[in-house]
Amino acid sequence: MVTDGAVTARVLVAADKFKGSLTAVQVAERVTAGLRRVVPDVRVETLPVADGGDGTVAAAVAAGFERREARVTGPLGDPVTATYAVRGTTAVVEMAEASGLQHLPDGVFAPLTATTYGSGELLLAAVDAGARTLVFGVGGSATTDGGAGMLAALGARFLDADGKPVGPGGGGLADLAEVDLSGLDPRFAGIDLVLASDVDNPLTGPKGAPEVYGRQKGATEADIATLDAALAHYASLLGPEQADLPGAGAAGGIGYGALVALGARFRPGIEVMLDVLGFAPALDRATFVITGEGSLDAQTLHGKAPAGVAAAARAAGLPVVAVCGRLALAPEALEGAGIRRAYALLDLEPDPAVCMAEAGPLLERAAESIARDFLV
Repeated sequence: MVTDGAVTARVLVAADKFKGSLTAVQVAERVTAGLRRVVPDVRVETLPVADGGDGTVAAAVAAGFERREARVTGPLGDPVTATYAVRGTTAVVEMAEASGLQHLPDGVFAPLTATTYGSGELLLAAVDAGARTLVFGVGGSATTDGGAGMLAALGARFLDADGKPVGPGGGGLADLAEVDLSGLDPRFAGIDLVLASDVDNPLTGPKGAPEVYGRQKGATEADIATLDAALAHYASLLGPEQADLPGAGAAGGIGYGALVALGARFRPGIEVMLDVLGFAPALDRATFVITGEGSLDAQTLHGKAPAGVAAAARAAGLPVVAVCGRLALAPEALEGAGIRRAYALLDLEPDPAVCMAEAGPLLERAAESIARDFLV
């Protein structure tokens, strides 16, 4: 049982963001407020988490990393300000900060030409800051260029038959005739680059980056075919055997570029981030765990933050409940993931628009229910 009386409960709130409504930090704050409304003296430790996608840097900063900024090239070629996080010789870099969908104007997509050049510049900024271990969170990208833009920023050259640089984005790779990696920044040979992702797709094919993720980046069916062929051609020159590695298709194939040319090693994003954020010591101090994210659904079970948190907590013998905006998992699926119960905001407010707009107060109400059900 959790309690011998509420005073002894030590709650760990380790939840991801509610995308479009609340950051992971705000989720933790709202849950804490709701718990304390019912049990004022409950001991709460918060550890906002992320799985390598957008919000990863924010989670690192919340865990004590120093926030840094760099001016880099955005996916459309315009300058953007991107953040990364540093603690000692470890840096957390989020590719979406430089090359993410968040940098596209509403309704504007560039599936064939969006570039990861700024992600390479962001990695360089972290190395210039003294990082020797780079946790590279990849997800939320606006790009499908196989990481060619990133590698170009690090000194690689991608040339057409006339010896000129190919155009930006995945579409430009169709003209690729020569790959020259001799100019890559030599410091990366001594960097431990960890590719942190919640997807393990290959680069191309039916489960590849263009087919699975291209549409959300504005790609038409014709664009998807073009991108798939261009990436296959790119891989034939750079290293076809790595194109099928887990994570190669992450973030429009930037995973492939990191694996084949930078010696990156792939790890599930939530595992990496739990290590980086110091989750194990926090878990040792807890008797009860609350996790969550905006939507608990089938994707949650495949490498998302709540599943990683629940698995670790279950292994430690601790009870886990979840909060979410939308619940699309049956009780058996929740139980299988190690989650005793899920509290969905849509159960409190069925109108999705209102639910998102009022997510904070609704989450406090959900936390009050958790406190009444488990802590008193």
